[in-house]
Amino acid sequence: MNKAELTAALAMRTKMSKADATRTIDALFDDKGIIAGELKKGSKVQITGFGNFEARKRAARMGRNPKTGGVIQIKASIAPAFRAGKQLKMVVNNKK
Repeated sequence: MNKAELTAALAMRTKMSKADATRTIDALFDDKGIIAGELKKGSKVQITGFGNFEARKRAARMGRNPKTGGVIQIKASIAPAFRAGKQLKMVVNNKK
């Protein structure tokens, strides 16, 4: 499912216009949205039953340049991560 399909499904399920559904999805998920903003501040976003979004620190490490095969230093970084909640896992595994 892509963003357009998600927008259409949200609009149909909630009986809101597609424009309102697009604004809702953008407010949550785009690069200036609520979730990204909270992760940027270092906060965790917990949606009970669905899952948690958090920013995880990745340590610096050695890697290889795939083109040359040479060893390179990969800088430490912060990456967004999602951990599915119990209810979502149950739905995906057909246990609910």
